[in-house]
Amino acid sequence: MTAPTPPPLPSWARPARPRCPCGQPTAWRDNSLSDCNQPPRAGKGVWQGAPGRGAARQDDPVTEDDALRAREQHTELAEQAGEHRYRYHTLDSPTVSDADYDALMRELERLEEAYPELRTPNSPTQQVGGAVLTLFTPVEHRERMLSLDNAFTDAELAAWAARIEQAVGDSAEFLCEPKVDGLAINLTYQGGRLVRAATRGDGRTGEDVTPNVRTIAGVPSRLAGAAGCPVPDLIEVRGEVYFPVAAFAELNAGLVASGKAPFANPRNAAAGSLRQKDPAVSASRPLRLVCHGIGARDGFTPQRQSQAYDVLQTWGLTVSPRAQVVAGLDGVEEYIEHYREHRHDVEHEIDGVVVKVDQISLQRRLGSTSRAPRWAVAFKYPPQEVNTKLLDILVNVGRTGRVTPFGQMQPVLVSGSTVSMATLHNASEVARKGVLIGDTVVVRKAGDVIPEIVGPVVDLRDGTERPFVMPTHCPECETLLAPAREGDADIRCPNTRSCPAQLRERVFHVAGRGAFDIEVLGYEAAIALLAAGVIEDEGDLFGLDEQRLLRVELFTRKDGTLSANGDRLLRHLAEARSRPLWRALVALSIRHVGPTAARALARQFFDIHAIATASETELAAAEGVGPTIAAAVREWFEVDWHRGVVEKWRAAGVRLADVPDATVPRTLEGLSVVVTGSLVRYSRDESKEAITARGGRASGSVSKSTDFVVVGDAPGSKADKARQLGVPILDEDGFTLLLTDGPEAARGTATTGQPSRT
Repeated sequence: MTAPTPPPLPSWARPARPRCPCGQPTAWRDNSLSDCNQPPRAGKGVWQGAPGRGAARQDDPVTEDDALRAREQHTELAEQAGEHRYRYHTLDSPTVSDADYDALMRELERLEEAYPELRTPNSPTQQVGGAVLTLFTPVEHRERMLSLDNAFTDAELAAWAARIEQAVGDSAEFLCEPKVDGLAINLTYQGGRLVRAATRGDGRTGEDVTPNVRTIAGVPSRLAGAAGCPVPDLIEVRGEVYFPVAAFAELNAGLVASGKAPFANPRNAAAGSLRQKDPAVSASRPLRLVCHGIGARDGFTPQRQSQAYDVLQTWGLTVSPRAQVVAGLDGVEEYIEHYREHRHDVEHEIDGVVVKVDQISLQRRLGSTSRAPRWAVAFKYPPQEVNTKLLDILVNVGRTGRVTPFGQMQPVLVSGSTVSMATLHNASEVARKGVLIGDTVVVRKAGDVIPEIVGPVVDLRDGTERPFVMPTHCPECETLLAPAREGDADIRCPNTRSCPAQLRERVFHVAGRGAFDIEVLGYEAAIALLAAGVIEDEGDLFGLDEQRLLRVELFTRKDGTLSANGDRLLRHLAEARSRPLWRALVALSIRHVGPTAARALARQFFDIHAIATASETELAAAEGVGPTIAAAVREWFEVDWHRGVVEKWRAAGVRLADVPDATVPRTLEGLSVVVTGSLVRYSRDESKEAITARGGRASGSVSKSTDFVVVGDAPGSKADKARQLGVPILDEDGFTLLLTDGPEAARGTATTGQPSRT
């Protein structure tokens, strides 16, 4: 019985034409591969087709060219098959017929029969069905995703504009667009193909949500190049995933009908819909994406932000149709007032307007702080305010001992979220606001995020209200409370070592995502470990073993053996021991030392011993540290039991030193370099990182101790001061030479002014 002839291959599935035994490409006949009847060319390898399809003799050699062509063909077909499987099983939206898909799979199978090394577990021929799971794997952004500074009043906006004018003159034009209240996302395209989508996370590291983002309408899997707008080799596209307001009520009605909890607002609906392990759930929700920026790129150099938006749209990405370039602060204020009135006419929720300097050369010159670009600001509209009953004022003791009052209220819906607690900061703030327990109070969400008690509705008092009295002793350990320093508004519990509240907060903090990022070690686990006496403080965490965990009921089964969570905790503690130094610094709960300062200290000193023994002046000299943080670090390491925590971690094998990258020479060790103006090949952050990676200090001011000043386009007063002081001045090429060949080579290209006489 003759085997049926396979259906013809459609045009989208045609592989590169393989070589037949005669050494020539096979011919296409009726969209299918034809056999060649020519005799094999002497000395040539053959394309080993499947039996009945021009099969080769087994003793014929296969050349490297043949194998390379087959591998390329297999890669292309496998990618097509994966895309079609994803569209069929996850999106429920196939774009090819079953027959076409089967033909593609058979062609893959023929290649794998001829070249068995192509048949791997990842091949579409070896996979069953099309189930895809999103694992939320941590991934690093190529360029940091920064936040935005906020302006809540016209005066704050004007102050921001004044700082821009002071830095770059009056040449700046402004790009305005509505601020989408959604979930920040970073799309990475390589060669025009979407290879990754990640959440913002902490700005450097986010979570991989690629399968889910691929389900969003308007997110192309491939960018569409056009004349004058070629697709770059690499580009990061920043945007906001949102849930259309019109579809929100329908979604919640469906959730309630199925016995599930509704979302509080469209932003939560967007985040919840995107953070699904099963992308099919994300695909069932009408998520949308609007792009509003670019990150790392190779092969794309727009001159303006608005120009970048035009190109993104040409490539098939969605940008806001409401984005508008205006000249001057008057134009910005007019735009803000328009959307203040039409805030609810937009298809997505907005909480303000984003204003950006449009010229990218000026953006580079302005640079950024550790958290936000100086060239952009978010003007926030006044938040929604509601009234509710203040039931009580309680206090919370934090990990550094700070005692903070907070209001416990009747639950109330404000700006789409149900609120039952709000901060009151300190006793002075409670008195300033004149709030009494039992008052009807005005509650708002400052910045649409943090619930805040604005003040009381005095006319509604009935005489049963009573004043709040700040406790004199710690509610947890009964230690007398006091300010850490004379004049401080905050009061603290000085029993830092053994106060139960501070202990559990510190243990919980060690496991936080900004610190060691230890799964399983949550608040309940911290309480259980301390209550069972298996740890005295955070220093004992890495000394935990199975025998000690068996004494903790939370981590044992009924039969007395270690639970799965206990096993996971030990495994994650072992993994955390090798985390980089900056995470250990954050985990130590040093006042003012968050991830940004910790990274700066780790980059400058590399070893915790060097940090512990450095003077306050040396610590403050680290870029981004300063005297306040330096004083806090110095003070922390002077406490015996603090050093004891470090020694416990060291004894348990925790990594407390970073090994400098040997591939980057330390050519700038001890040198101070100032960069001013806009560089073509380096952004402000990139130039700083290049200097510090080589052991130098990227300083923000020029002095007699400055070793080099790098001057770019439109430099400021720093260039003039360098000339006055006779400091060597480099252009961008000289800066590159400084980085690659060191200071001696760079001095040969530097220019200097005549030092002024004093």
